[in-house]
Order: sequence, then structure tokens, then C-alpha cells
Amino acid sequence: MKQSIKQGIRAGGIAVAVALVSACSMETPAVGELEPIWVPAAERAEVRALGRGQTFGGLLYEAIDANEQASLLLAFQEHADPRRLRERTEVTLRYLPDTQELRGVDVAVSKDQTVRLDRDMLGWRSQLIETPIFIDTIYANGEISATFWGSVVNNDKLTSLNFEDRNLLIDHLDKVFQWQMDFSRQIRPGDNYRFAFEREVRPDGSMRAGRLLAAEFVNSGTPYHAIFFDPNGDGRGSYFDLDGESVRRAFLLKPLSYRRISGRFSSGRRHPVLNTIRSHRGIDYAADTGTPIMATSDGVVIHRGPKGSFGNTVEIRHPNGWVTRYAHMSQFRSGVTVGTRVHQSDVIGYVGMSGLATGPHLHYEMLQNGRQFDPLSVDLPAGDPVPADDMVRWRSEMTGRYGLLETIPRLGPVRTFVADAEDSPEPDALQPSGGA
Repeated sequence: MKQSIKQGIRAGGIAVAVALVSACSMETPAVGELEPIWVPAAERAEVRALGRGQTFGGLLYEAIDANEQASLLLAFQEHADPRRLRERTEVTLRYLPDTQELRGVDVAVSKDQTVRLDRDMLGWRSQLIETPIFIDTIYANGEISATFWGSVVNNDKLTSLNFEDRNLLIDHLDKVFQWQMDFSRQIRPGDNYRFAFEREVRPDGSMRAGRLLAAEFVNSGTPYHAIFFDPNGDGRGSYFDLDGESVRRAFLLKPLSYRRISGRFSSGRRHPVLNTIRSHRGIDYAADTGTPIMATSDGVVIHRGPKGSFGNTVEIRHPNGWVTRYAHMSQFRSGVTVGTRVHQSDVIGYVGMSGLATGPHLHYEMLQNGRQFDPLSVDLPAGDPVPADDMVRWRSEMTGRYGLLETIPRLGPVRTFVADAEDSPEPDALQPSGGA
């Protein structure tokens, strides 16, 4: 009896095994292709743009009656002021399909925000929609043949950036390296650069914001580095060289972003208006009218107003007896008055040609205890280094970010000091490093 049961079990096991093998060997049946299903759009959209002098209410005039328009505008004002909408602002009218009944309105108040208005049983309601972004990192290198601006704008590794964003990238690089060099006068053919740049990108491919993670600029064979580090964890951060020393200085090298020098410090030159020989105790920067002028260091405004041949002028007092002077302004920035405390890079006014000037430019001076110095020759003190308490974290982050640079080849030689056990360093040794 027991033997029969065992034989049955064995037989059953064999049957099950055969059934499993047969099931596994069967081909998966094809279900075929479904016919495409056409689904009508949930709404019909019309995209319009505000014309010159046209109001938001005027654009809505034909789409909605006056009573509902008031309700819609009240809902819109929860997030934006309709009187501040600019010409060419994009407005999308959303209708129910195959009808003229307005279902909703989208107003692109900026590249990063849209006010969405929807109709419900009680009238109109609104919400603010943030434009979605993604984050990527751009790696690029380049060699300068004529100008730094031209090298970056025409860099074939930056084809994913539109022209406006390439200019923004130049501005980032200029602001980071502005204490080490002046891109308008110190650049030489053969200088080269490489950088890793993190950016926030909108769906249309434009850049909302960005920052350099690490950058290197080689000027006449000498490399300058800037590594981003945020010791306070507040998102602001700053830039340091490979030794943890700040790349910032107590003063900016120049009060304008990347502009051409049109007049240098001199003890005697022919004045372009008076046609006489007189000293020129400052630097002139040619720039378009309205270009923002930045305070080159922290300080307090001690003069704001006309000042003879200088025209509209701002003077700022800084520590250690320093005073900076900014002349020929077209206008002052609102809120900048005598006694105002300003910080480095704060905009204090705008380029013009007030006073004795033949064209729009900024005249910039540096004085210490009443004595005028050439702003291009002043030895500027450095900012604070990486705090001692943050050195371990700094070394870790610096190593990672410098590693990003090392993935990008250099395009030229770098000057290095070479020494052996017996000889002292040879300062004139030029060693090619990482040339491509």
C-alpha cells in the first residue's frame, strides 16, 4: 500500500514536471496591435501677446464680459500686478473645445513664473506655477586668440547655450577672476581656460541660474584657480585657490563688468574737451550709457551729487583712509545718498557723460589719505581664507571639484617651479602641463 502511494507520488511528480516543462516551452501568444484611438483635446488654446500700450484688461475685452473681467483681475492680483505687465507678455486663452466659452487664462509673468487662472462655480481662482527646471553641468575649455569674450562666445563646446547665456557665463567668469586679472587689458593670445559650470535649465533650454564649481585661467603661463566652497552652508559661498586662500580682495580691480579702458592714469595728457595738458589721476572705462557701476569695496557714501567737471559723482570712504570716486554718471541708484553704507559689488549708479566728457564712460579714482593712486597698480589685500574649522571639509570638496577640471584637457603650457634635492627652485622654468 505504502509502495503504491510512493509510486503514485513519483508518477504525479513526473507529470507535474512534464506539465511545467511544456508550459515553459510554449510561446507567449501575440495580442496584436490595437487601433489608434483619437481623443479630442480637452481645450482649445489661443496664444496672444500684449501689444505696445495694450493693457491686460484690453486684451481680455473680446474674450470675457466686463463683470467677469473684474473677478478675473482680482484673482490675478493675488500673484501679480496687471499694470506691470510688459509689452510682448505671453497670454494664453484656454477655451472649451468647439465653443467660445473661456475656461482659463495663463499669463507668463516671467520666464520662471506663470499665473494660471481657472473658472469655477464661484468665479475665478488663481495659482502661481513655477517653471520646472533640471540641473546639469557644462564642461568646457578654450584658448584665446584675440579677446576673452570672443573665445567664450564662439566656443564650439558651448553650442547648447544661447547667445544670452554665453554672455552670462562670461559675466560669471569675470566676477570670479576679477581680483586676479582684468580681462580687458591683461589677456594675451595663447592664454587658455577650463571650467565646470553647474546650471539650472528651463524646458526651453535657457539658463535660470548657475555657478562655477571650479575654474582655471592660465595667463602668460601662470595658472589661477577658483574653487567654490560654502563654509556657512547658506548657498552663497565664495571662491578660493588650491591653498584655501580667498580669490577675493578688499577692492575690485574695476567698477564695471568687462569693459574697455579708454584712458589711463597719467601725470600729463591732453584733455579731450579743454584741449590742454593736465594730469589724469584715474582710469576711464568706456561703456554704454546706463551700464551699472559697482562699489569696489565696502564703505560709506560721503558725496553724492554734481562735482564740477566730474559731473554727477559718488565718493565712498573705506577703511584705512581709502576713498574711491566714480564720476560722469548719468544717474544715481535710488537709495544711494550721503551716509548710505554700501557693500562690494553693490550698484551705486549708472554710466553717463555728465560734466566735461565727450562720450559715455566712467572715470574711477582711488585715494588714500588724500593722495591719488593708479587703480591698476595698487596692491590689494586679500580676503579671508577658508576658516580653520572647515579645512577638513574644504580639502574634501576641493579635491572633488578640482577633479572635475582634471577631466578637461589644458590647451597650453603652464609655468611650474622645478627643484631637485640639491638645487634651489628655478623661477624661469616653463614646463608644459596637460597640453592638448
